[in-house]
Amino acid sequence: MSRRDSRPAQSRFVEPVRSMVTPRRNHVDLHCHTDRSDGVLPPLELYAAMRDAGVRYAAVTDHDTITGYRDLADMGVGPQAGEGGPQLISGVEINSVADPELLAMGVELEEGELHMLGFGMRIDDETFAARLAGQRDGRRTRLLLMIDALRDLGYPIDDEIAPILESEEALGRPHIARALVRAGHVASVQDAFDRLIDRNGPAYIPRQGLRTSQAIEAIIEAGGIAVLAHYPAAPEQPELIDLLAGWGVTGVEVYYRRFEPTTTALMAELARKRGLLATGGSDYHGDTMSYAEAHATTLVPEAAAEELLAALASGTTAR
Repeated sequence: MSRRDSRPAQSRFVEPVRSMVTPRRNHVDLHCHTDRSDGVLPPLELYAAMRDAGVRYAAVTDHDTITGYRDLADMGVGPQAGEGGPQLISGVEINSVADPELLAMGVELEEGELHMLGFGMRIDDETFAARLAGQRDGRRTRLLLMIDALRDLGYPIDDEIAPILESEEALGRPHIARALVRAGHVASVQDAFDRLIDRNGPAYIPRQGLRTSQAIEAIIEAGGIAVLAHYPAAPEQPELIDLLAGWGVTGVEVYYRRFEPTTTALMAELARKRGLLATGGSDYHGDTMSYAEAHATTLVPEAAAEELLAALASGTTAR
């Protein structure tokens, strides 16, 4: 697949040039993470940070778990927007392995996977819970293999990673990166990825788990809406979007904190032409900045949350 011009699609991993970003008042964040997966803040602390930033609509989208959202819901937090904080939407981010049909298209995928956001799933759905548990088991196995690889390379992190391995939450590479920092092997989380654990790194282990079509199916069968996360090449890959739409995807993440303005414009045009929901968020984890800083450089129109809520209320989980 070729782009309309010679400009390559931006990487979602690259921070935008700060001089290009104009902080604006933002009331929506439909993509953020707690320490129930690979974020740094407990759910209630993240919720308080969103409240202090003036967020009115939010979705906690931890990787392969809805525990963070459930913890808040069990405390009676977030049933509606108000002075106490934003209205919460149940969410999840599933890191899916590309299907053979997708790879046959020749699509260039960063790290060979697509991330699917799910919104509005039934949090008591046992089948969905079992699928997410399987994903978390795969994450743990992958993490252990990476720890072994790092030890063989001369970067042991056994002591630093031990408390994390005792957790039952969704484990991810940021946990390894933080352990590498604590062990003094690298200067920062980004340095850990760049040198050791990104796709081309010597300690990288490919992901195992749900394929993209299976992740979409899991979200929809649990009553949710499936959205393609932070994929800046989407406007130039119509065959991919057609395939995903056929599998049940009804939205794309348009307003992503790291997207350049030109990328956001192209993503918005794609969503409008295809009749897809346009979501967005900070993808906040907490390694490089505070929530307030991430929020200040993210702008998601309030209509994005309103249209998502309307689709959930109408039962529009797939087209």
